[in-house]
Amino acid sequence: MDTKRTRISPKRSPQPEEQISLTRHHEPRGFRDRVAFGFVKFLRFIADTFFAKRYGHRAVVLETVAAVPGMVGATLQHLRCLRRMRDDDGWIYTLLDEAENERMHLMTFMAIIRPTWFERVVVVIVQGIFYNAFFLLYLCSPRTAHRVVGYFEEEAVISYNHYLAQIDSGADENVPAPHVAIDYWSLPADARLRDVIVIIRAEEAMHRDVNHGFADTLQRKSEHHERMHSDL
Repeated sequence: MDTKRTRISPKRSPQPEEQISLTRHHEPRGFRDRVAFGFVKFLRFIADTFFAKRYGHRAVVLETVAAVPGMVGATLQHLRCLRRMRDDDGWIYTLLDEAENERMHLMTFMAIIRPTWFERVVVVIVQGIFYNAFFLLYLCSPRTAHRVVGYFEEEAVISYNHYLAQIDSGADENVPAPHVAIDYWSLPADARLRDVIVIIRAEEAMHRDVNHGFADTLQRKSEHHERMHSDL
């Protein structure tokens, strides 16, 4: 995967939805993949139990977590490149862009949904636990960490599918898009919440593919290294 030209931009244009698969799933291969998949499914169970069909509130809380891996990965990749005195092949900018993009998802939903005081407490606790756990995971196994994010983003796509279904059924109001979203994605002034969710869902699918791609790259490098040693 070529990420060398990836750069952070202050504004984004909506990605054409037809160019992105919304159903792609990486079948777990090997112990690490199964651990990552099982962990994410456990998180999904907790989210479904806690939020049920309150997808707006779910998005606010989960986006505070989704913005963590990119920042952690970028930091540790940056330090690794400094230690090894080598180029990052575009990974740092890509991960920072992901973190910023997820943060803007949060800012968008915060302009629409007002989280309860209890949800704010949950955010503080969950973020503290998740940040430290993901930091340690990335130190020990970057490949597994990226696979976790890939599966996490798969679940995000599913959640936004449900959110759109709620809006289409009339269960949730299709309110006007907040100004922060109109400015960030350069949307028309009359854009609605549904338009924003479609874009966010596509970006989550892109993050899914990037992180699964990073995990695949690291796996290939590991397998190549093992073959090199076995030939010695």
